[in-house]
Amino acid sequence: MQEQRTISSDFDFGFGKWRVSHRRLKERLVGCQEWEEFTGTSETRPVLGGNGNIEDNLLNLPSGPYRAIAIRDFDVTQKTWAIWWLSANNPHQLDKPVVGKFKDGEGAFFADEMFNGEPVRVRFLWLRTDTSSPRWEQAMSNDGGATWETNWTMDFERAG
Repeated sequence: MQEQRTISSDFDFGFGKWRVSHRRLKERLVGCQEWEEFTGTSETRPVLGGNGNIEDNLLNLPSGPYRAIAIRDFDVTQKTWAIWWLSANNPHQLDKPVVGKFKDGEGAFFADEMFNGEPVRVRFLWLRTDTSSPRWEQAMSNDGGATWETNWTMDFERAG
């Protein structure tokens, strides 16, 4: 008899090709209010029998374009997702995963990291996943999550 597996559809909204509008703080956790804006593209496809996906990104940064991928994996026992980031700018460094879940169509994912030699809490949010223009946000907290500084947003629009 074959084992029954739960297949999560949480990230199905992201499958396909996207145009992306990026907005990123020029400096993090120093009170900076200056943002840089740039475009990009993204393409996401399922892997691991549906309980994972890979998002291939081209980011057209002002300093020049680069590629990166997000790797996502669903734990059927814990009912949580882990998200890793791998950048072509640092090809042998797989970032520590943020871990979390979706509730009512919004995803919240967290990790404890180091930033500029100091401990920080990192948060990824997936918002508006039930619309044609989902949004991803990254924020950091240097006070254990009492306050958050959003430092990067990505607004997605379907590509032809």
